[in-house]
Amino acid sequence: MNRDNFGLSDEQFERISPHLPRDTRGKSRVDDRRVISGIVHVLKSGGRWVDAPPDYGPRKTLYSRYARWAAKGVWERLFHALSSAAGAPAHVLIDSSAVKTHRSASGGKGGRRRKPSGARGAGGRPRSTP
Repeated sequence: MNRDNFGLSDEQFERISPHLPRDTRGKSRVDDRRVISGIVHVLKSGGRWVDAPPDYGPRKTLYSRYARWAAKGVWERLFHALSSAAGAPAHVLIDSSAVKTHRSASGGKGGRRRKPSGARGAGGRPRSTP
């Protein structure tokens, strides 16, 4: 694997492997360690799934495994198991989003000013002359 790519160490994978789903049917899954490394790489880099390096396997597999496990709650259980093993609090939320509001022309906070409806404006004086 390229040294610029993320790869789970043996110790890291040993810690998470007992918590991974084993109830798969049909074709055997693509290597969990490689796929999880790819998912972590995409999430850490902030890139798009389609731009993941080919070392991690099929890009569609990275996204579908991430989405499927998120729907099943696998990631949440995995984080809880790892945080409790490390002695960390059970719920840790990290969010780096920033939300800005812009002042409207009237000086208020965010949003648009309401314009008068056509019915109210119809009885008033015309704004321009024909």
